[in-house]
Amino acid sequence: MTETVRDRQAMLAGLSPSLQPGQLVFCAADEDWARHQPLGMFREAEGVSLILDRDQAEAEGFSVADPMRLITLNVYSALDGVGLTAAVASALAEAGIACNMVAALRHDHVLVPAEQAEAALRILQDLQTSSSAP
Repeated sequence: MTETVRDRQAMLAGLSPSLQPGQLVFCAADEDWARHQPLGMFREAEGVSLILDRDQAEAEGFSVADPMRLITLNVYSALDGVGLTAAVASALAEAGIACNMVAALRHDHVLVPAEQAEAALRILQDLQTSSSAP
């Protein structure tokens, strides 16, 4: 088991971002959301939000807009680590790239507009490099 990282500088130095294949979309679902086998789900006051594979969402009849790509930050970031989300979001914002962060137990994940995914990946790689420098 890899040790979780809490220190901001160490989290950034260990980002190791990787662009995942395929496109994802956010969809609104009814309470029978589990049958869709989403990558992610969140229950909001207005209903259930799902993160689905774009092809799957289209096949299941969801309205599909704003395709996203997923960048996984392969550092084992601690849930109580401070500053990773802010640094990633700020670096992407400076380049005019929207991002939606999803924190999971072992890693953080960044959803970015599909057409800006390669640029976002380069920005995060540069952030890692600059954070690793003495």
